[in-house]
Amino acid sequence: MIKRMSYISHARATLALGLPLVGSHLAQMALHVTDTVLLGWYGVNELAAVVLATSMFFVVFILGAGFAQAVLPMVATAVGRGDEAQVRRDTRMGMWLSIGFGLMSYPIFWWSEALLLALGQRPEVSALGQDFLRIAGWGMIPALLVMVLKNYLAALERTQVVLWVTLAAVGVNLGLAYALIFGHWGAPELGVRGAAIASVAVQVLTCVLLAIYAAWLPALRHFRLFQRFWRPDWPALHQVFRLGWPIGVTSLAESGLFQATALMMGWIGTIELAAHGITMEVAALSFMVHLGLSNAATVRAGRADGAQDRQGVRDAAVTAIALSVAFGAAMVVLFLSLPVPIISVFLDESKPQSAEIIAFGVSLLAMAALFQMADAMQVMALGLLRAIKDTRVPMIAAAISYWGIGIPSGYFLAFHAGMGGIGLWLGLVIGLVFAAVTMMWRFWHRVR
Repeated sequence: MIKRMSYISHARATLALGLPLVGSHLAQMALHVTDTVLLGWYGVNELAAVVLATSMFFVVFILGAGFAQAVLPMVATAVGRGDEAQVRRDTRMGMWLSIGFGLMSYPIFWWSEALLLALGQRPEVSALGQDFLRIAGWGMIPALLVMVLKNYLAALERTQVVLWVTLAAVGVNLGLAYALIFGHWGAPELGVRGAAIASVAVQVLTCVLLAIYAAWLPALRHFRLFQRFWRPDWPALHQVFRLGWPIGVTSLAESGLFQATALMMGWIGTIELAAHGITMEVAALSFMVHLGLSNAATVRAGRADGAQDRQGVRDAAVTAIALSVAFGAAMVVLFLSLPVPIISVFLDESKPQSAEIIAFGVSLLAMAALFQMADAMQVMALGLLRAIKDTRVPMIAAAISYWGIGIPSGYFLAFHAGMGGIGLWLGLVIGLVFAAVTMMWRFWHRVR
């Protein structure tokens, strides 16, 4: 008979696992912000080019990262049932698929100028974007391998190293990018190419460090992760692919929801778009906490599922949901209590348009309070469903929620009901609420 843990014990275990992952996600955000800030100092065209180029890179990356994310629940389940060989097989095949995806995606980056021009971007910005992507594209494979290794280590509850390596990557990227973009410390001035070289170097370094840790740490050495790495395991490859591609499509659908909303906000006006961007940054910061807790829930529930402990799955879910709701409630209070100070952090209040941006941003931050809870519940539901290897139905639910309900609702409310930018955010909330409700129902129906 499996001994049942108390909710307090579950909460401690979830926080011990989840808090380093939260820090890692926040550090990953800082990694991307660094390049944006440095190129903003360097030049307007260079900044615009890299913003577009990194958006293109990110869209391709999140599609391929589905295979890496599949490793988390698969390894957690294998650990739960004590199958060390399957831990190794699933992780290796996640790496194989990531390498294959990275190789297939590179032509997109090589010929990216034509794609950017076709999307209506200016010739000089498109050319600079291609200069960046032709170099940065070589970082796709190490970036995906880093994602696989992070999920492998998280499933083995080795999340501290993930945090420290990511924090180190932020520092290295800052120094390298600063030197190579501006030509400091004896380095050549390379502009956008310098940012791309720094990005690739950091991804390779991060990959090597995590691989060394995974291969040689005494507590992990018995998994023999890289022994006979070239040997295929077709059943494991099929399982990672079957579980992973819907995860990638789900992430792409969610990302597309936010990209489309930003595009439509730009149709309304510059002030509204600026306020939208600031509010999204604030929401993204708080979302990282929910994402980290969701990852922890995947591991905790996945291990219980592997041990055939259905009550343990339910207890892990209740604990993670309660922690996420508690943090979300605190953020709702913060957003509603201090909207002006929060928005003002991102602005120079001496500039004439700042007052208008703050006024509209306050309204959007109130919507973000609603958005906060819905987004928290949908990402938690996704994490729990992945723990029990359910990814295809959530993919369909996400596509319907975001593209069949969220975007049309936002468009109608903004442009036909006269609600403007508030209507677009209400559309986001509607889509996310529908996703959260359907996915939570799906999970509890599966584990009842």
